[in-house]
Amino acid sequence: MRISKVGGVIAAAYKNTDKTSANAGTVPVIRRIVITYQQAGIFPIVIVTGEDEDEVKSQLASLGVIFVRNNGESTELITSVKLGLEYFEGKCDRVMFTPVKVPMFTPTTLLTMMEHEEDIVIASYQRRGGHPVLLGRAVLPSILQYSGEDGLRGALRASDADKVYVDVDDKGVILNVHSSEDLQEQLKTHNAAILHPVLHMHMEMESPFLNERLKLLLFLIANNHSIRTGCTCIGLAYSKAWEMINQLEQNLGYRIVERQRGGKGGGGTSLTPEGERFLLAYQEFEEAIHQTVQAEFRKRFIDTGIIQ
Repeated sequence: MRISKVGGVIAAAYKNTDKTSANAGTVPVIRRIVITYQQAGIFPIVIVTGEDEDEVKSQLASLGVIFVRNNGESTELITSVKLGLEYFEGKCDRVMFTPVKVPMFTPTTLLTMMEHEEDIVIASYQRRGGHPVLLGRAVLPSILQYSGEDGLRGALRASDADKVYVDVDDKGVILNVHSSEDLQEQLKTHNAAILHPVLHMHMEMESPFLNERLKLLLFLIANNHSIRTGCTCIGLAYSKAWEMINQLEQNLGYRIVERQRGGKGGGGTSLTPEGERFLLAYQEFEEAIHQTVQAEFRKRFIDTGIIQ
């Protein structure tokens, strides 16, 4: 089931990520990346976690992201890359990827990259390649099959897909968490870049019955056919998930989720045809609202110089 145009992966489980929970300004670096992704309209966002999964979940659960666990198969970055990309096969047209150690690129850089149509789009600063990297769905199989020793760099080099380096006026694409002085110098610029309106969408009658977490859970059910797996991915209690689904169905007046009793993990679940139509329509609605809000915010505050 295709979810959206551009999904996102953040690798937070590989060697040399000892500063994953460090702050950049007043927020953890990983939360800063999620905020940047979301401002560019990237959905869904997959966080590949490791031993610090509980801490990462506590930092990000309210932001509506998906958690995929690296169970220690390898601490190499390419392993986390593959775990994230595996999730997106058949779900998005393109995937934006970055390791958590590079938290200071701007939403403008992401939008600039998304204007390019090549299968591999790499951000660069003063002709020096960095992160993030935007990958088209056509190149995902070759990366997933790569078994060389040069990690993601080697996988991209080995691919015969169209590739472009996009030079941006954004030093954040080459700054990592180990350059703390440079990061602090970039902080003011990045804070200005991520200044944005926050619109939390939900549906309600007498009370709200559809929010961001439930929408994400429905996408996970559609793709995993398991409500338990979906709950694990977003840190949601199983009983609470059913409560939310039942309330949604009661308000809409028709079934969204098909229940199948028994089986491993409490039985299989899937979306009904009506549920799929509803979910995809709601996602398209949210994308349109996001674009309108961002355009109006820029028109009335940024372009007029009220906010600089």
